[in-house]
Amino acid sequence: MAETIRDPKIMRARILEARAAGKRVGFVPTMGALHPGHLRLVEKAVEESDVVAVSVFVNPCQFGPNEDYERYPRMFEADKTLLETKDVQWIFTPDVKDIYPHGDSINIALREVGDSLEGLIRPGHFSGVATVVLKLFNLVPAHRTYFGAKDWQQTRVVKQLIEDLHLSIELVVCPTVREADGLAMSSRNSYLSSDERRRAVGIVHALEKAKELWQANMPLADIESVMKKTMEDQGFSVDYAVIVDAESLKPTQCTGQKIALVAGHIGTTRLIDNCLLSHESEK
Repeated sequence: MAETIRDPKIMRARILEARAAGKRVGFVPTMGALHPGHLRLVEKAVEESDVVAVSVFVNPCQFGPNEDYERYPRMFEADKTLLETKDVQWIFTPDVKDIYPHGDSINIALREVGDSLEGLIRPGHFSGVATVVLKLFNLVPAHRTYFGAKDWQQTRVVKQLIEDLHLSIELVVCPTVREADGLAMSSRNSYLSSDERRRAVGIVHALEKAKELWQANMPLADIESVMKKTMEDQGFSVDYAVIVDAESLKPTQCTGQKIALVAGHIGTTRLIDNCLLSHESEK
């Protein structure tokens, strides 16, 4: 049975003991409200590690003043039950005051990869993500950490954090887990009404169009226009629908891997998604 730990000092001690015993440690950071996408990350960590820690912490510093921090789903007992079926050793559930003992007096400032897209729509979001991730990596000094590809820009931020600060942890990015109709699994999907849920698949159709038109060598600007219209036709208020370099997230014309990124609101719920693009000859 998984041990639930609230004290950061105890959590760190458990990890250091495991490492001293020669065990490979995997770490999956989450904000709880776990769904099969989270569980796939946990399964991958269990597969590749001797012991696994999962954090459940709703991070206030990555929510803007008008976002959903207060109503973000919190269901720890259900999360714990799920994790105990996955051979997890530790569930780390710290209090906000333990992660931020002096409030938000220290923040990681981000440029380049954190400036665009989500960084423009949600000012301060990636600073909050990077700050809490660095704190969690210090408290759970694992060998590997597991993130989902749905939050692609977040994975690039974490990658840059690890590289620029020379952190001794390896980032593993796992494929997006989807519902039967293709909608990416997200804790926020629970906010959708039945009608919104039906129309939400428009975000998936936009990416399918992007892949089809990319294969046909349509100009990028035209593909972006089609993605945007496909979402709007289903009632989305579109924040962005773009094709950029998958690593730098810049709209360059270089030969590197490209990715289509989309985000928008349907009703009051904000959804994001993406897909990597390649030509048939590159597969």
